Formats: sequence, C-alpha cells, structure tokens
Amino acid sequence: MTEGDFPLPQTVRSAPGFSAAALEGVRYRRVIAVGLDFFLVSMMSAAIFVGLFVLSFGMSALLLPPLLPLVAFFYNGLTVSGSRMATPGMALMDLEMRTMAGAPVEFLQAAVHAVLFYVSWLFPPILIVSLFAHDKRCLHDMLSDVIVLRRTV
Repeated sequence: MTEGDFPLPQTVRSAPGFSAAALEGVRYRRVIAVGLDFFLVSMMSAAIFVGLFVLSFGMSALLLPPLLPLVAFFYNGLTVSGSRMATPGMALMDLEMRTMAGAPVEFLQAAVHAVLFYVSWLFPPILIVSLFAHDKRCLHDMLSDVIVLRRTV
C-alpha cells in the first residue's frame, strides 16, 4: 500500500443522509427554541394548576407539583410527532426533528426525548457532548435516536 491508498479525513462530516447545510446554526437555534418552549410549557402548566386549584377549592394542591413534567411530556410528544415535526419554539426557529433514518418522529420517541432532555438538566455538563458530536446532537438526541435539522435547507 502506498500513501495515496488511504482516504483523507473529511473536515466537514454530517449525519448520514443529511447535508451539512441542514446542521448550520442548529445549536444556537435550539437554545432559543428551548427557551421559547420552556416559557410556553410553564405558562400552560401555570394555567392548568390555577384552573384545577380553583375547581377543586385547593384540595388538589398536593397533587399538582408534578404538573410541569407531565405537561412537558405531552407538549413535546404531541408537537414533535405532529405534521410540523417540531415544537412551537422549534418551528419559530425553523427547526424540525427527525429520526436518524430521516423518518418523522413518533409520539413515544418524542416524549422520551423530552424526558431525557429534562433529566440532562440535572447534569448540565452532559450538554457539552453537542460540541464534540460531528452531527451536533446532544446525548439525549443520541439516546432517543433523533436529530434536529434546519427546516428550510
């Protein structure tokens, strides 16, 4: 074998089947989308909490603290598995979520992704994985076998 037989390392790699342009600016857009989505989930949770608190005359106060994770579970699962393939925050930032095979994400997969995302907030250094992943995926993306891409590319 000669030196010319070895392939040169690629400087720009992307996930299989996705162009490098589909990954441009994804991290920045995801951070803003997460902020928007967290605000929406918080507002929905607060409205449900107040509504149920009033309707039950305060009797449900002890049952309502797990409301935020429950709302986030269904929010992410229903919106990402829908026709837009994105949460409202992701849609505003022109992002969509797909499986690594390129197919739309199913409800359970999207909901599990949300659970893993919120668990990753307990260990923030885990989010650094995205800086080293060639396809800009976070650890919770890898575990749920999804990728976030730019929609218009």
